[in-house]
Amino acid sequence: MAEKARKLLEVRELTMDFGGLRAVDSVTLEVCDGEIVALIGPNGAGKTTFFNCVTGIYKPTRGEIIAYPSGSKPQKINGAKPNRVTALGMARTFQNIRLFQNMTVLENVMIGRHCRTTTGILGSVLRGRISRKQEHETIEKSYALLEKVGLQDFADEFAKNLPYGAQRRLEIARAMATDPFLLLLDEPAAGMNPQETRELDELIVRIRDAEGIAILLIEHDMKLVMNISERIYVMEYGKKVAQGTPYEIRTNPKVIEAYLGEGGDDA
Repeated sequence: MAEKARKLLEVRELTMDFGGLRAVDSVTLEVCDGEIVALIGPNGAGKTTFFNCVTGIYKPTRGEIIAYPSGSKPQKINGAKPNRVTALGMARTFQNIRLFQNMTVLENVMIGRHCRTTTGILGSVLRGRISRKQEHETIEKSYALLEKVGLQDFADEFAKNLPYGAQRRLEIARAMATDPFLLLLDEPAAGMNPQETRELDELIVRIRDAEGIAILLIEHDMKLVMNISERIYVMEYGKKVAQGTPYEIRTNPKVIEAYLGEGGDDA
C-alpha cells in the first residue's frame, strides 16, 4: 500500500465575513507534498479572499489554517503577518502583477531572497565579509531562478519592458526566491495568449517536478486546470461545492450548474 503524501497545508472550516457579507463560508482544503491543486469557481466565488486569508492579508473570522514546514512542527497561522507566512515557506503571486517595474529583472528576484538573508541595514552599509558573501549568493541564486523560468537573457532589463507573459514568469521566479515548500498562484494565466499559457502549463509542472514545490492555484483557464491538477476544489458563493480529480469535477452536476452562464471554458 502506497504511503500517504505528507500534508503541507490544512485549512479547516475557514470563514471570512466582511460586515454582513460572508465571502468564504466554512471551506476545508488541504495540499500535500508533490501535488498541484486547483481552486476554481465562478467570478465572485471567494477564491482570492480564501488566498488572502491563507497568506496573512486577511485574518479569518473563523476556522484554522495550519502550515506543515519541513523539519518543524505544524504551525497555526491564522492572522499571521504575510512576511511570517512567507518566511515559513508559503509564497504567492497576485492576480494583478506586482513587480517593481523600474528595477531590473534580476533585482526583482533578488528582493525575493530578502527573507532568507541575515544581513541587516548596517551590514549592508558597511559591506562586511558576511554581507558581501550573502550578496554574491543572492545574485547567483536569483540568476539561476531566471534560467529556470527562461528569463536569463532579460536579467538587466527593466521589469516594465518585459512582455506580459514574461512578467508573469518573473513574478513566479520572485516567489520561488523565498525557498517555498508551497507556491500559491492567483490566476497565473490571466491575460496570456494561448502560446504563453502553454508555456506556463509546462513551467508549473516543471516547478513541481524539478524543484519539489507543491502548487495551489486559482485559475479561470479550465484547459490548464484540467491538464496539470491532481485534485480540484470548487467554490460557489463562498462555499465549497465539490472536490475531486479533474475527471470527477468535469462530470460533477453541481460544478456544471455552478458554471452555467459563465461562458463555456471560462470560469
